[in-house]
Amino acid sequence: MAAAHTGEETKAIFETMPISKALMKMAIPTITSQLITLIYNIADTWFIGQTDNPYMVAASALVLTVFLMTTALANLFGTGGGTLTVRLLGAKEEEEASRVASFSIVMAGAAALLFSLLCLIFMDPLLHLLGASENTIGYARQYLVCVVIIGGVPAVLSQCMSAMVRNVGHAKEAAFGLSLGGMLNVALDPLFMFVLLPDGYEVMGAAIATMLSNVIALIYFIRIYQKLQGHTVLALPKRLEHIEKSSLSSMLSVGFPAAASILLFDLTTIVINRLSAAHGDIALAAIGIVLKVERLPLNIGIGICLGMVPLVAYNYAAKDHKRMYAFFSKARLYGVIVAAVSVVLYRLFAPYVMRAFISDPETVHLGTAFLEARCFATPFMFLSFHMVHLMQSVNRGRISLCLAVIRQLVLNIPILFLMDHFFGAIGIVWTQATADILNVAASYLIFYRVKKEIDAMSNVCRS
Repeated sequence: MAAAHTGEETKAIFETMPISKALMKMAIPTITSQLITLIYNIADTWFIGQTDNPYMVAASALVLTVFLMTTALANLFGTGGGTLTVRLLGAKEEEEASRVASFSIVMAGAAALLFSLLCLIFMDPLLHLLGASENTIGYARQYLVCVVIIGGVPAVLSQCMSAMVRNVGHAKEAAFGLSLGGMLNVALDPLFMFVLLPDGYEVMGAAIATMLSNVIALIYFIRIYQKLQGHTVLALPKRLEHIEKSSLSSMLSVGFPAAASILLFDLTTIVINRLSAAHGDIALAAIGIVLKVERLPLNIGIGICLGMVPLVAYNYAAKDHKRMYAFFSKARLYGVIVAAVSVVLYRLFAPYVMRAFISDPETVHLGTAFLEARCFATPFMFLSFHMVHLMQSVNRGRISLCLAVIRQLVLNIPILFLMDHFFGAIGIVWTQATADILNVAASYLIFYRVKKEIDAMSNVCRS
């Protein structure tokens, strides 16, 4: 079946190319798209911050937690379906890989549509639950309607299709699609915020720019699917494919924990926002900026992890465990270096970073202290993400869910309440480092158990 082959060059990335070269070939485009995606998320905050209205900044921070839920839906089918697709390719089950890829896209679109409708029906109760005040709820409504209610389906589908394209070895095309959306968002933000819409609607302008950029990214991925059809297992769905029961189980066993990981992270962000709001809208605005700024090194780390995932998954299925571990170790080294450098830079330049977003002196003062504390968590956050991505790659969905639960429900959220009670707002931002140090220790204990299982499989295969 000609359509099922990924091509000799793509196959070499998975099977024969030197470890560092193959990882960089997959990771660099992914890192680039992660950074550009980050830039457009930060761009909204930056442009909104130019109004010097902390209530607008706080409102966008609140809605970010809802927007992250679209990422959870994309992960459910993009990560679950994408990693299963590449494992099926590694096991030479190409027909089923094609069906799984199609099934994942259809289900992602349906889930996104349902989520958007629920957000429309329960908009105000949802925003109040997230911590919206009378000062921020109007701006939050503007952002939610455009970015999630109208723009939720294209956002989920573009992310899911990007994951599929990347997992079959076309990292450049996947990265360009997400980068295209990000670049358009940055370009459209000032047009809608300061030119086309009247004063007081800057948040809506930023939201419209984000929505349109996601629509255009989706159109791009539709074109890429058409281009890759016949050369990969990807094709635009014409119906809901019937996949094997074992495939559905395997997809959900990885996809559900991947989605739950985002939802639990989102839940933690909601708790942070609620606790921060109790210290005033200025503290909420400052922490909202810090949470976006810290994403720079984290998005680089996530890009490394996402580049690693298909390489590990393919070699795990192909039973080349030596090559699989080499990708895991090299990705960890690169990510820790990036995280360590970021800690130094944030400690040195925190005040300048905050002033780049907002000139309000109180917000800058609080945000500087928050960023100087929060940055120490970065290496441990990367190691936590890295371990979760490994477990997804080797079809250990339950363990990846367990790691997410330990990190957020067992450690992060309880420690947040304790730190807030004893130390106030500064305790909130120190929580992440405290929780993730403990989480990394627990993660590696679990990892060594999984490694023994995989090594035992290798010994059985050799015998």
